Amino acid sequence: MGDRVQEILSWYGSDNAGTKTNIARMLRSGKLAGTGKLVILPVDQGFEHGPARSFAPNAPGYNPHYHFQLAIDAGCNAYAAPLGFLEAGAGHFAGQIPLILKLNNHDVLHDDKDPLPSVTGSVKDALRLGCSAVGFTVYPGSVHCNAMYEQLRAIAEEAKENGLAVVVWSYPRGSALSKEGETAIDVVAYAAHIAAQLGAHIIKVKLPTAHLEQAAAKKVYEATQIPIKTLAERVQHVVQSSFDGRRIVIFSGGAKSEDKNVFEEAKAIRDGGGFGSIIGRNSFQRPKAEAITFLHTIMDIYAGKIR
Repeated sequence: MGDRVQEILSWYGSDNAGTKTNIARMLRSGKLAGTGKLVILPVDQGFEHGPARSFAPNAPGYNPHYHFQLAIDAGCNAYAAPLGFLEAGAGHFAGQIPLILKLNNHDVLHDDKDPLPSVTGSVKDALRLGCSAVGFTVYPGSVHCNAMYEQLRAIAEEAKENGLAVVVWSYPRGSALSKEGETAIDVVAYAAHIAAQLGAHIIKVKLPTAHLEQAAAKKVYEATQIPIKTLAERVQHVVQSSFDGRRIVIFSGGAKSEDKNVFEEAKAIRDGGGFGSIIGRNSFQRPKAEAITFLHTIMDIYAGKIR
């Protein structure tokens, strides 16, 4: 185990040996093993956006085994998916890559400005499938956020008691926020802090823009001159907001984008002290060989091999 991994584990002093082992398992797996950086493949988009929108661009993706093998072949630190996808392959690929069971999901057949995802899995499911962690989405800004926070508190308690790590997708969304406000720097930093306060070991947020949504927060940002002009500065501020960098913060890849844009974002995440990326559609919506090359480039950026 590298010194960087030991340092990260020291931030989680209240956790038991099982949870620390599972955090270490993810940090010590794949191409970035021991660096303290993470690249995770998430495939919850079939549930969240629909199968055709998710997998028609690369039809092998309809097969759950495809994503296990892609994550393994690319050297990802972990693979995250809902219950059905993991049940379809966890036994076949047992022990080959750390797994994260996504425990709640939201579909777009009944879309809502104030979403409340359904709980679609359990800690017992995660243990049965040999997972290293559970994942859970909260939507700060939704009128239903309190229900999600309370669900997460109970799930995180049970997960930690059973030696699992907790990964929180913290995505600001709701009728009180503008569309631009969902990725505003003050709102994203707040969402990351909320996830940390709710007991997350790993926090997933979207990359923030320089927009400031909250009037009260805007006054403070301007009065104290918090640096937010560049993406790297904004990443640094989100990491600072997550217990001064003592929680693992990774950033989502979002919708399919030009490779050069994704690579530039990865450089900004690295330079801002972020811990890595969780990249779904930009990975699995392309032929496998191309996806592996793409993911290796991102990993090389985080490893410092590409400046």
